[in-house]
Amino acid sequence: MNPSRTALVTGAASGIGRAAATRLRQDGVTVVTLDIAGGADLTVDITDAGGVRAAAAEVGPIDILVNSAGIVGPSGPLWEIPLESWEQTFAVNVRGTFNTCQAFVPGMRARGWGRIVNIASIAGKDGNPNMSAYSASKAAVIALTKSLGKELATSSVLVNAIAPAVIETPMNAATAPAALSHITSLIPMHRIGQPSEVAELVAWLASDRVSFSTGAVYDISGGRATY
Repeated sequence: MNPSRTALVTGAASGIGRAAATRLRQDGVTVVTLDIAGGADLTVDITDAGGVRAAAAEVGPIDILVNSAGIVGPSGPLWEIPLESWEQTFAVNVRGTFNTCQAFVPGMRARGWGRIVNIASIAGKDGNPNMSAYSASKAAVIALTKSLGKELATSSVLVNAIAPAVIETPMNAATAPAALSHITSLIPMHRIGQPSEVAELVAWLASDRVSFSTGAVYDISGGRATY
């Protein structure tokens, strides 16, 4: 890893984002953390496009963007989900990723190098029952990644997504117990993943070591992934 590189990691106050920030620092990357919660370098609501643009101006040029901020959203049958809960899930998981990419991609293109890692979910491929808002929003993140990867394919700015199964994070600790038990039971390794395991994949996708992959989805699922 080029030690002069700078990364911005969203959702970095906890979970996968925090682990990714720690792992990137081990590679000598300067990391700026962003979260709506306390404990990050920047306190920003990623659903606010103006706030994200202001943060981008404050941070200046970055080489690596890790979009880890996300919420589980409502649990329950689709026909019982309140519209505002559905829209909030998409606001954070999809619009937030759109906002950060739109703010930082032009600078990466201008400098001729960049790495974007979007944290999606295996739910975006399989669809978890009673988690339709989360599943659909993460499917949107996957499609966004594929589109943006193609748009930037000749620019040396690579865009890839990671699709974890259940990871031991505060976000999943708040998942409805029945839903969490079901999705954990689908993992052939019979255990949930650790944020540090996902962070290793983030570190590779954020580096020069990945050079012929863009618009791809990397599963880290303990064997759950089937395609």
